[in-house]
Amino acid sequence: MITIPTPGYRWARHRLARVLLAWLCLAPMTVLAEQVSPTPEAQVDVYMQQQMRKLRIPGMAIAVVKNGHIVLTRHYGVASVEFDQPVRDDTVFAINSITKAFTGVAAMRLVQSGKLDLSAPVSRYLGDLPEAWRAVTIRQLLTHSSGLPDIMRAPTVETDATAAWSWIKQQPVVFPPGKRFNYCQTNYTLIQRVLNTIEGRALDAPLAEEQIRLAGMTQTSYGDAYDVIIGKAPTYRWILPGPFVNGYSGAPPEAPRVLKAASERFLPFRRASSGLNSTATDLARWLVAMADGRLLDATSRDLLWQPASFTDGRPGQWGLGWEVLARGTHRAVGMTGGGRAAVFFYPDDGVGVVILTNLAGAFPEDMVDKIASLYAPTLPLAGVPALRIALEDQGYQHTPEVVAAIEAKNPHLRWSEMELSDWAYRLLSSGRARESLPIFQLIVTKFPHSADAEDSLAQVHHLLGNIKEAIRHYRRELEIDPSVESARRHVEEMTRKAAK
Repeated sequence: MITIPTPGYRWARHRLARVLLAWLCLAPMTVLAEQVSPTPEAQVDVYMQQQMRKLRIPGMAIAVVKNGHIVLTRHYGVASVEFDQPVRDDTVFAINSITKAFTGVAAMRLVQSGKLDLSAPVSRYLGDLPEAWRAVTIRQLLTHSSGLPDIMRAPTVETDATAAWSWIKQQPVVFPPGKRFNYCQTNYTLIQRVLNTIEGRALDAPLAEEQIRLAGMTQTSYGDAYDVIIGKAPTYRWILPGPFVNGYSGAPPEAPRVLKAASERFLPFRRASSGLNSTATDLARWLVAMADGRLLDATSRDLLWQPASFTDGRPGQWGLGWEVLARGTHRAVGMTGGGRAAVFFYPDDGVGVVILTNLAGAFPEDMVDKIASLYAPTLPLAGVPALRIALEDQGYQHTPEVVAAIEAKNPHLRWSEMELSDWAYRLLSSGRARESLPIFQLIVTKFPHSADAEDSLAQVHHLLGNIKEAIRHYRRELEIDPSVESARRHVEEMTRKAAK
């Protein structure tokens, strides 16, 4: 017999649940700590589901590697909104620029075998280059410090590779090689041609097949929205309402937004920089193969993750296809893709984290430190990662006191303007303008002579309708750097509107 609970039974059950919840809230924390100790896996589930709700991410898959083993795989939400298909262990996601990390490994495999010299000019391996390109080194290409124009600006970059390549060779260089960082896809198109020339393959041949085979990656392949890839999740993006300033939305979080499907094209000549698709488990296998020496020996791996310096001696933030970030006295090395995928390894802690989503603008790179800290309890998180984890938990309105607490605990801490700014702009890009504001304010406080910091803060105030504050910071930017015509124009326009 099946018993159907009466309304009175349900009321009593719900009342009991409320009583138990109230007791839990009032119980001394020491007692709870003794009785309930959430596992890292349980904490991952709670945290990732919170992030999915906050950012409205349709679907996600993650994997964690520790000491050479895959210790966690998880999948959440829907892979296909249209067909209401859930994310599964074998769901494939586009990983976009994470492809560059595979290219860095492919290059280092040739360095390891003595076939490629990182210090050599690209002209040693390729002819038919503009004169201004010939002295750029292989290392400068891999670390985005070449100063070359970006092929993504070519009108036919998604339709005609020959025309795009012809067009980009006519463009002027941006700065002398090695002067500074500039993320540029031309770098990796050249690397693709160099590596394939050395190996005797077609110039546009893909570079990662050997790594895929050695790592046992069974569901990883090249392709884009025009290819049929079994088990692949579509990619989505939220279209935010206005107001807009420089393309960023100042709409509040509760404002309605529209989910749209995204379509991307990666012609073969760009597949050293983009175009791989994979699963969280396959990427975890790749991290394991990186750590155990199947892909590179220890010396080559260290060189891969050695950040290059600029010509004036300033340290950069990029190794060879991998971003290199300080985590206290430890390191985090990895790559992100399309604002929706992140793969990071913590070599001093033996931990790797893979987070793949189907939402452009999810920025899972801002989640990896939290996950890594659950599996590497001694990971010395300070600065930006510690601040980010605390504010996601406590709220961004607590930025000043959280910063003070972090600095009290780490008296020798040096904040990174670039890392703070990158994070703040990711918040801004995902429609979290109000949460980005205290971060931009922090940057101005810590770097009072930075015109870029003043410009960014002015822009956010402008976006949020704080016109007087926007004008004040644009004027401060002009005091630091009188040559910034855009700041002067903004001041004139806003002053004129305010006078009406």
